[in-house]
Amino acid sequence: MISDVLLTKLARVKVPGGDVLHAMKCCDPGYMGFGEAYFSLIKQGVVKGWKRHQKMTLNLVVPVGAVRFVMYDDRPLSPTCGQFQQLNLSPDNYGRLTIPPMVWLGFEGLGGSESLVMNLADMMHDPEEVDRLALADIDFNWSGSL
Repeated sequence: MISDVLLTKLARVKVPGGDVLHAMKCCDPGYMGFGEAYFSLIKQGVVKGWKRHQKMTLNLVVPVGAVRFVMYDDRPLSPTCGQFQQLNLSPDNYGRLTIPPMVWLGFEGLGGSESLVMNLADMMHDPEEVDRLALADIDFNWSGSL
């Protein structure tokens, strides 16, 4: 695991007519406050990335479809500097991925025609605090398997 990245297993409550999928409580690990919640759609086979937030903590949940998340740590003082971490989230592997500021993130749609990613961020989106790189700028083999 990359230093300061958390994976928290979440409850999926079976109920007739459709399950309830928990996302976050204010007492959960990774909760750093509330700024905004938003959804991203990603089509199967599409890769989005690379981006990192300078200040924002991400809390990512995949209630629909399946998504592979890849994180890269280039923080000079981090014990995991230079390392990658990847994992898949879906309703069958249901959890919340907490990514601290300054960790690079890319993600790939795996399941169905579209997957849904929810971010429960600790601050409102600010385009001035986001860094972006092209996929080729970080040496990662996206065609490799998890």
